[in-house]
Amino acid sequence: MTLAWYGHLKFKDLKWFENLSLVSIVLISWGIALFEYFFQVPANRLGFRENGGPFSLVELKVIQETITLIVFMGFTLFAFKTETIKTNHIIGFGFLILAVYFIFKK
Repeated sequence: MTLAWYGHLKFKDLKWFENLSLVSIVLISWGIALFEYFFQVPANRLGFRENGGPFSLVELKVIQETITLIVFMGFTLFAFKTETIKTNHIIGFGFLILAVYFIFKK
């Protein structure tokens, strides 16, 4: 979802995309999101405890959010060279790691 939600912010840097309308950008983003959903929805179905998977609904959501934030940070540092990671970001991510720990603690 990171690419669908934030990738279009870099389209202005690409010659072919620079004059696209908002509707065109939305349709491209929806296409990217649809592709990503082809992976996310089956993963949730297979991973959900009531469907035979190992994870509760809360655990699935925490996994999804953690993966999203990791991908987002990598994408941000790769695609948006002007963005930097600051101390408060690192502290916040530390708290997110603690949240994952407590969610999965039995």
